Amino acid sequence: MRAVVCTRLGDASKPFGTPDAPLALVDDQPRQQLPSKGVRIRVSAGALNFADALMVKGTYQEKPPLPFIPGSECSGTVIEVGSGVRSVAVGDKVCALTPSHALCEEAVADEASVVRLDPSTSEARLEEAAGLPVTYGTAYLALVDRARLAPGQTLLVLGAGGGVGLAAVQLGRALGARVVAVARGPEKGAVLRAAGADAVIDSAAAGKLRDAIKAAAPRGVDVVLDPVGGDHFFEAFKCVAWGAHMLVVGFAGGVPNIPANIALVKNTTIHGIYWGSYQRKQPAVFRRSLDECAALFSQGKVSVHASHRFPLEQAPEAFAVLMNRGVIGKLLVLPRKQARI
Repeated sequence: MRAVVCTRLGDASKPFGTPDAPLALVDDQPRQQLPSKGVRIRVSAGALNFADALMVKGTYQEKPPLPFIPGSECSGTVIEVGSGVRSVAVGDKVCALTPSHALCEEAVADEASVVRLDPSTSEARLEEAAGLPVTYGTAYLALVDRARLAPGQTLLVLGAGGGVGLAAVQLGRALGARVVAVARGPEKGAVLRAAGADAVIDSAAAGKLRDAIKAAAPRGVDVVLDPVGGDHFFEAFKCVAWGAHMLVVGFAGGVPNIPANIALVKNTTIHGIYWGSYQRKQPAVFRRSLDECAALFSQGKVSVHASHRFPLEQAPEAFAVLMNRGVIGKLLVLPRKQARI
């Protein structure tokens, strides 16, 4: 089968065949052996996350042995199941977590990480579903299981143009919250309004972020989802209501210093969110986040916005866009040769 293979550690954006390029496009990659609980998927699309670039570079906490196929999530159609598989069958349309095995024509995932989609899902929607597991699973677990977001509450989403941020905007809307989204630039703002944000703050034009948030949410915000960190965390913390929840999802802007005095006075709860660890520590909670997001997707209550689509032949270019923060929502890599960018 055709696959993108990481043969050495390095910069994933280096073109195929150039000196020190870590990635190679292979036309005859052997099919992975199917374990008893394994599911083989004919891939419609793989979705890239920033962690995939770090994995190729060798700086991520999880380090698969070389060589490996990058990509941690995909969507497609089941073409084979192991002898112990009971929850999915050949022909099912699915999305799945596929650790180090998504940028290829056929991926193998453990049954526990495969989620069935509505049988009527169109091919275009099936491609989009590749971007569902990681970002939507993370946002759902943070908002529902940790913050207990309730209808009528105000949700503030920082870095709302990214994958987790855009997922949180849609999920917040679906849960009945009032959503205030912060992102940089008018293009992201337009996407966020279309996704259901009640108020959008352009961080590049807002002046003092704290003042802009207070203007959008005069009574304070009940839940903050933050994949950014840095100064944005502190500015948002100044705007929380009594008893608010701060959801720490990432540190794209740097690791913040937490103002413990504000947390004390406002009885704020600060949550660290590492969704992947739930697969080992609380598998039932992890699985529920996948199933609920898939259900919302199948019902049309959420959708995956993919600003870029690349074929396997352009995987290094895909990584370059990802690493340069050029993605709004998700970036997809398609096994077929024609991309829609």
